[in-house]
Amino acid sequence: MSKINAFLEEWTPYLWEALIETFQMVSISLIISVLIGLPLGVLLVLTRPGKSLDNKYLLGFLNVIINIIRSVPFIILLFFILPFTKFIVGTTIGVQGVIVPLVVFTAPYIARLMENSLLEVDRGVLEAYEAMGIKTKDIIWNVMVREAKPSIILGLTIATIGLIGATAMAGLVGAGGLGDLAYRFGHLRYEPSVMYVTVAILIILVQGLQSIGNFAAAKLKKD
Repeated sequence: MSKINAFLEEWTPYLWEALIETFQMVSISLIISVLIGLPLGVLLVLTRPGKSLDNKYLLGFLNVIINIIRSVPFIILLFFILPFTKFIVGTTIGVQGVIVPLVVFTAPYIARLMENSLLEVDRGVLEAYEAMGIKTKDIIWNVMVREAKPSIILGLTIATIGLIGATAMAGLVGAGGLGDLAYRFGHLRYEPSVMYVTVAILIILVQGLQSIGNFAAAKLKKD
């Protein structure tokens, strides 16, 4: 018991700081990624053949860009766009320095998830609203997004969990957070107890988020 108390006394401040940094990275990156990914997902749907903005060239271009970015593992993308990150935010370290690669990595993923969710909406429902002469923009936000909410929530849950994993890898470039703590102290300084605790915290975060996402999606389906 004394060893546990000693560990908590020594490492609790570091763990709290790392946890806060992880929350900052995930929340800021997720908000920006949703602001980019959701409209992009809508555009992917509307530019498909037979849709209101049918444009095979734009659709093809977007598909290629999204597929290229999604093909690159985050750790490689992180280092590859360091000059771009430096240009945008002026630094490549700390929470601020990892937001750009996290958004570049997550936004296309969210766009693809949103596209799949919106395509699940019953075509008959859309045709009924189109027959009433309702504008495309109103159908998008008031019908498609509303009908796809449960699927969108589950998609965002998956994206958030992936984002947490990416922030852990971002610790390799001194981004802070739980990944940085586990790498610097747990691995480089041979403190296995720190590694075990950070892994346990990450597992709890992921399990908690997945449970919340499942509950929210199930509730929206009932409503």
